[in-house]
Amino acid sequence: MVPSAAHRHRGDMLRQLAAASYRHRRLTLLIWVAAVVGISFAASASGGEFASNGRLPGTDSDRAYELLLRESPGDNNIEGDIVRVVFADPAGLADAGVAARIDGFLDRVDAMPSVLSSPRRVTDLHLSADGDVGVATIALAKNDEGVVDQLLEQRAALAADGTTVEYGGYRFQNGGVPTTEVFGLLAAVVILLISFGSLVAAGLPIVTALFGIAIGLGGVQLWSAAVDTPDFTVQVASMVGLGVGIDYALFIVTRYREALRRTGDPFAATMEAIDTAGRAVVFAGVTVMISLLGMLLMGLSFLNGLALGTSSAVMVAVLAAVTLLPASLGFVGRNIDRLSIHRRDERAGESGWHRWSRFVQRHPVACAVAGLGLLGALVVPAFAMRFASADAGNDPRSSTTRAAYDTLADGFGAGYNGPLLVVARLDGDPSAAARLAGAIAATPGVAAIDDVYTVPAGRIAVITVVPTTGPQDERTAALVHQLRTDVIPASGVVAHVGGQTAGDVDFAEQMSSRLPIFIGAVLLLSFLLLMVVFRSLLVPLKAVLLNLLSIGAAYGVLVAVFQWGWLGWIVGVEEGAPIEPWAPMMLFAIVFGLSMDYEVFLLSSVKERVDRGESNSRAVVEGLASTARVITAAAAIMVCVFGTFVLGDLRAIKLIGLGLAVAVLLDATVVRMVLVPATMELLGDRNWWLPRRLGRMLPQVHVSDPPTPVAPARALVEVR
Repeated sequence: MVPSAAHRHRGDMLRQLAAASYRHRRLTLLIWVAAVVGISFAASASGGEFASNGRLPGTDSDRAYELLLRESPGDNNIEGDIVRVVFADPAGLADAGVAARIDGFLDRVDAMPSVLSSPRRVTDLHLSADGDVGVATIALAKNDEGVVDQLLEQRAALAADGTTVEYGGYRFQNGGVPTTEVFGLLAAVVILLISFGSLVAAGLPIVTALFGIAIGLGGVQLWSAAVDTPDFTVQVASMVGLGVGIDYALFIVTRYREALRRTGDPFAATMEAIDTAGRAVVFAGVTVMISLLGMLLMGLSFLNGLALGTSSAVMVAVLAAVTLLPASLGFVGRNIDRLSIHRRDERAGESGWHRWSRFVQRHPVACAVAGLGLLGALVVPAFAMRFASADAGNDPRSSTTRAAYDTLADGFGAGYNGPLLVVARLDGDPSAAARLAGAIAATPGVAAIDDVYTVPAGRIAVITVVPTTGPQDERTAALVHQLRTDVIPASGVVAHVGGQTAGDVDFAEQMSSRLPIFIGAVLLLSFLLLMVVFRSLLVPLKAVLLNLLSIGAAYGVLVAVFQWGWLGWIVGVEEGAPIEPWAPMMLFAIVFGLSMDYEVFLLSSVKERVDRGESNSRAVVEGLASTARVITAAAAIMVCVFGTFVLGDLRAIKLIGLGLAVAVLLDATVVRMVLVPATMELLGDRNWWLPRRLGRMLPQVHVSDPPTPVAPARALVEVR
């Protein structure tokens, strides 16, 4: 097949860019170093701040927040970080000795500069019916991390006398997103050394990835100054950037070594690697960016920075692979296999992957049935997935937030941990608040009306409603809907149901309703891109369906472990609970992009051989054998990185870590090494079927070209 003129021009552009980077390698390296320094400096000077929470425009909970903020802008209930201080003593908090100790504690807390508001006496606490449990609400300055340690130290004296003090609030939750970059790099070094057997060859992908991460993280900081960006974007961008940066460089270096052994000329080998693997890297990067940018379709402003920041990190990784890596290969030259730690048999011939591929091709039906059966069984639990935000009742039992949650549930009931704030407009009717409060109190599922507070301006009232059930209970969500659709309209009062619990209900519903749109758009765009590049209908259809199946299997594992509690003890999960609403979206965006990387690497190698006239069966064997080591090494690195998330303390972090690790493992093994060769063998030449009329309409885009002869670069100054 002869590439079109437009395709040759695009190919020449990539080739010329790589050739210029190779020839002017010192300048290229200097430009990348300057970019790291410049973007890091710009990021630090940008003044961007990360958002620790997100707004849900258009929801009833957001309207409640807006109304309260507009009518009471200086209220301490919405300024600072809110912390609940929970006291418990079997002697009763009204006991004179206990009360004196608590009063002294509250005096010391109130004197802390970073405590914006706090009660001063035990009589200001809200006490349980038996008087054994009391709770106070304090507000902490947002930018002082030391106050958390000070508060934890202050409770020691009371605990020695039998009075327990626990804290509720996200500031006291242990174990945020684990810093996995160091562990990921260590795993990458070990795996690449095993794969390549050479320190030089193993080091190039790592160096390239580090440059990409440094610039990508600076880009995330710059995005935070322009759009809402969640505070965990840095960890996600570094994780994705590390994965794709190593993947792309690994693929190119592998092709370079193969070409160098055949040609003996470093420049020619570099150009061949770019003409084949480099093109695949560019296309793979585009598919990953599409997957990540699909989060913009969720319609939630606080996800915009996450989508833009992570996709920018991928774009930088692609640029590093096609510019910085060719420059590095120019420095390394023929020394790519220097500093070998073990001897590898690099001679041409049958490898274990050749034998495995032929085994699958001899038994394609059995292998396809086994692979589909395994993934299908794992998918089944996913149909029972229930979305709800985790509360402190899911924190480790040893944490102060979990102790505070359990103490409040024992003293006041489970619903006290997730009160609803009904913000009502009075509209000149002073009896409206009492009338609405009475109607709410009579609603099944309401344990009590904890407070009816009229703001100083007298235009709104805030009714604190305590449900009978906990924040993540399905019955609490049903109560929120009942108040909004039945109770409040029947009272004739204009009011909105807000607060953290109601906001979590709205968030879960928004995520679940928009998730199919996000997934559908990403699948459709990926299918169209694959169809254009591989000029086939069945290959892209099979690719998106198998990728979707592997991600669905990961969803099923999450439901079984985290929602049903099966084998949860292995990952430190103590009881079942709903799935975080954001987790399926995040898992799909990351894993679908990575799995498409592996798909493009494999299929581009197969298509390259088909275009040379080889039979479909032989092309699949050789394509799998030539890419299997790259795919398994890259996947092993990502499984190690994602697996460290399971070691975190928080349930949500464990959940996303296990989901990512399982999805990548299944995709790189069951899908890529079993189902793809089995289905391609069953389909035979039909893999590459495309209606002629459609073929004439599609542009000619090739993910790789047959190697083009390159004159030896004898005139170039080789760095030895």
